[in-house]
Amino acid sequence: MADPATYRPGPGEVPDAPGVYRFADDHGRVVYVGKAKSLRSRLASYFGDLSGLHPRTQQMVTTAASVQWTVVGTEVEALALEYSWIKEFDPRFNVKYRDDKSYPYLAVTLDEEVPRVQVMRGARRKGTRYFGPYAHAWAIRETVDLLLRVFPVRTCSSGVYRRAGSSGRACLLGYIDKCSAPCVGRVSADEHRALAEDFCDFMAGSTAKFTRRLTAQMEQAAAELDFERAARLRDDLAAMAKATERNAVVLPDGTDADVFALVGDELEAAVAVFHVRDGRIRGERGWVVEKVEDIDDAALVQRLLSQVYGGDAPAGVPREVLVPVLPTDADQVMAWLTQRSAQSAKVAVRVPQRGDKRELAQRVAANAEHALALHRTRRAGDLTTRSQALRELAEALDLDNAPLRIECYDVSHNQGTYQSASMVVFEDGLPRKAEYRLFNVRGPDGDGAADDTAAMHEVIFRRFKRYLAGRDGDETPETGEVVEPADPKARRFAYPPNLVVVDGGPPQVAAAAAAMDELGVADVALIGLAKRLEEVWLPDEEFPLVLPRASQGLYLLQRVRDEAHRFAIAAHRKRRSKGMTASVLDDVPGLGPARRQALLDAFGSVRRLRQATVDEVAAVPTIGPHTAHAVVQAFHPGEE
Repeated sequence: MADPATYRPGPGEVPDAPGVYRFADDHGRVVYVGKAKSLRSRLASYFGDLSGLHPRTQQMVTTAASVQWTVVGTEVEALALEYSWIKEFDPRFNVKYRDDKSYPYLAVTLDEEVPRVQVMRGARRKGTRYFGPYAHAWAIRETVDLLLRVFPVRTCSSGVYRRAGSSGRACLLGYIDKCSAPCVGRVSADEHRALAEDFCDFMAGSTAKFTRRLTAQMEQAAAELDFERAARLRDDLAAMAKATERNAVVLPDGTDADVFALVGDELEAAVAVFHVRDGRIRGERGWVVEKVEDIDDAALVQRLLSQVYGGDAPAGVPREVLVPVLPTDADQVMAWLTQRSAQSAKVAVRVPQRGDKRELAQRVAANAEHALALHRTRRAGDLTTRSQALRELAEALDLDNAPLRIECYDVSHNQGTYQSASMVVFEDGLPRKAEYRLFNVRGPDGDGAADDTAAMHEVIFRRFKRYLAGRDGDETPETGEVVEPADPKARRFAYPPNLVVVDGGPPQVAAAAAAMDELGVADVALIGLAKRLEEVWLPDEEFPLVLPRASQGLYLLQRVRDEAHRFAIAAHRKRRSKGMTASVLDDVPGLGPARRQALLDAFGSVRRLRQATVDEVAAVPTIGPHTAHAVVQAFHPGEE
């Protein structure tokens, strides 16, 4: 526990200007980020009497070992910089908004030459337009199925699309007129892109122009006595109407707004939002908030708006944002949102007082209350179990504190070839996948390690050597103005674990212990978990530690070990696949890196390429008949 007086800035060092500050621990890891109208007065509030601080603030300032700041020109700039730092450093003492579930979006990949409509989750991609989020993936599929009658846009995967183009035969959707089949040339790429853009306009709320267009075409077909075409257009109109009716009108004036609600207590809260476009609910979303800092509802709303609109918000920034309470520095928040609005129109943030908007806000609040009740029901057992597991491990391994950060290592290879090792990280009993790492085992001569123990020694040595280099070679000044943050990739091994777990028994544990001893790392606990009897081995111990089968601590170790095993095998298989391709195709005359990559893109895997005929290989662009014959011969030598 650090004494805040040891890193308190000197008198006159902190400017009386707006800016953003960050506290970091003794490993240089940022633990808190904040902004202030006056850096001097805000930072001074952290270095007073500890007993007068909120308990969470006390914990933060005693965990930190340094404080830094950056002066900005305006409070709007401070808001933007605070968001970017929170996103970059993921500080443990800042409020964390976590989605209460993984929401699916309807996505249109406009960055592709032939755009595709699909259900998509996870991180947003540039060049892709999103609609939603939806509560269920089946709701997206039903909507898309209805609209493909009117907008027959491609929905197939890249592999299906390529195979259809190679064979010259459209898939089932092409035959039943639910795809315009650009793969076989029924429409050009430009015509298909126009269809995709019309689909996006319809999903964005511009429905009237398509209804008018189809109605006019239907009437014209009827006047020309083309009743079959008129009937098809009538059914298309019905499909559009059905897709539109799925979202009832909630604001009759056609308002574009995002409506937020916040329900919670001192420790946690649930947030819900309805995305309303053209008066209809186009998507909904929820978050669970852990109040790891002393913060009121106004500040929570400000952090919420920063997170929702700080990145590439799929639903965009609407003209109106309805919130339960006005955020801190509401004028600056509105100015920042106006800058991020695609239409550059003034964005209003207000609390609804009466009428339809008030009723809708109450409905959103009811959703937030339900989400919080469900979260508490699920999390009660989860929190208890994880806390029990960490406590049991601390007691069994005789650790001073619970191992909040656990790293596990595993080595995977195929008879000594393509040796790969994994490092997985669990914090507070949960996987932290952003900090997983992979190692290509090199060995002393670059051809790999002699055996598993040598590989484990190399991996542990490399990991902690990087940690020591980052700790000793990138000193953080105790106070002063920040220039630019260090490269995150350069510091990705800069945080030591409380516990290292290796997959294996005494030999692997001895190899890992030797590597740590060579580097002088003595403050990190080390164990091995043997698969056969799930025994826990400690360094220099003759007998293993056997945890009870029903132990939550043993279950956590098994989860960590199995995750490391899965990650290592996946990396090994990827290396092996690339290596086999290179070894087989490297000697094919006329086949350079670009053509090799074209073959893998066309067939998707080495196994499929191995099964391909000469004609199928020759159908790949840039691969001629002579080269195709050489490729097939490389996989099947001696066959004709």
